[in-house]
Amino acid sequence: MTVNHLFPNPKPIIGVIHLQALPGAPLFNGDLQAIYDQAIAEAEIFNQYTDGIIIENFKDAPFYPSRVPVETIAAMSAISREVVNRVKVPVGINVLRNDASAAMAIATAVGAQFIRVNVHINAVVADQGIIEGKAYETLRLRAALQSKVLI
Repeated sequence: MTVNHLFPNPKPIIGVIHLQALPGAPLFNGDLQAIYDQAIAEAEIFNQYTDGIIIENFKDAPFYPSRVPVETIAAMSAISREVVNRVKVPVGINVLRNDASAAMAIATAVGAQFIRVNVHINAVVADQGIIEGKAYETLRLRAALQSKVLI
């Protein structure tokens, strides 16, 4: 499958669910249920008016430059599965700042269709320092998982 098959609209509108701070993040307020509720409410709106949805741990700043901790992966997986089960549009995962492996694993496990990777190739100087793309890791993980998730 290609992106063109996933989104028949040549210029798809993708709604972004910016998750509230997750467990382990400095701004996490201890109320995981509120994060679920907000994500599901936003997903139901985006399901009606967009061609797809992407879920990001946007409020987890300051971001890890590469690998996120297991509590982030666990929370994003649980929330993302709830969203995938409630919508008809394609769902994607972006684990900020640049954890493509976590995004691929989460997307594969929850039945999401695509991931976004901020820096997949080359390198970027960002507020987290120098971030280098690791496409080789993402593609090898996708092969190992026998995943159909698009990048």
